Amino acid sequence: MSQQLLDFTGKVVLITGGRSGIGQATAVAFARQGAKVVIAGRSNADETLARIKDAGGEAIFVQGDVSIAADVQRFVNTTVEKYGRLDVAFNNSGLLPVTADLVDQTEEDYDKIMNVDLKGLFLCLKYEIAEMLKQGGGAIINCGSVASLIADPGMSPYVAAKHGVAGFTKAAGIEYAKKNIRVNAIAPGLTGTEMTSGWLSDPAMCELVKTFNAANRIASPEEMAGVVLFLASPLASFITGAIYPVDAGQTAH
Repeated sequence: MSQQLLDFTGKVVLITGGRSGIGQATAVAFARQGAKVVIAGRSNADETLARIKDAGGEAIFVQGDVSIAADVQRFVNTTVEKYGRLDVAFNNSGLLPVTADLVDQTEEDYDKIMNVDLKGLFLCLKYEIAEMLKQGGGAIINCGSVASLIADPGMSPYVAAKHGVAGFTKAAGIEYAKKNIRVNAIAPGLTGTEMTSGWLSDPAMCELVKTFNAANRIASPEEMAGVVLFLASPLASFITGAIYPVDAGQTAH
């Protein structure tokens, strides 16, 4: 085991949804620790690629949609074709909830959330694990939410999807533990990202959501990235099927 336990030199990491926010911060963090990074998503990741280059790292971008099986297969295949293996996957792609009472949620709202937040995760796990089985192991980290553990009104499909992330994480973690594949998840509290900027730009809303956690503040993407790197590292070698709240005590209330 390396003496530097967060050294990912020689490792290859696939990250979905790495254009901004938590995905971007995690991609840059892995690259700074020596990993080759593949960023997959629907829109370009030019800013992330530039930050990685500025940090002296190496990364490529693959365009596609996590809800389409052929695209997810291409993410994995391109990773292996370019770098020869897949050591770590961070399944980060997701959509924000539609906020409405359950009776006012539409079938379209439901399908949109489920296709990305749950079906997309299923497809990523399916093809990532298949590749890791060939090479004898790997580490997968899924991005859930505090909504993987608790519920809030006005976002029932989102809560259901994020509870599903927890379920997939536990089931896959147990199923593949003896194959040297670890599967865990983070459950972030509200984090300051491009996706959440619409909520946080409203001063009253921002002050309200701060009260949800004990630290009374919004998390930074980098605070999520640190936990992802930990779970991907040898430090977490006996951890699988776990959901890690990164929420300043929100779910501990």
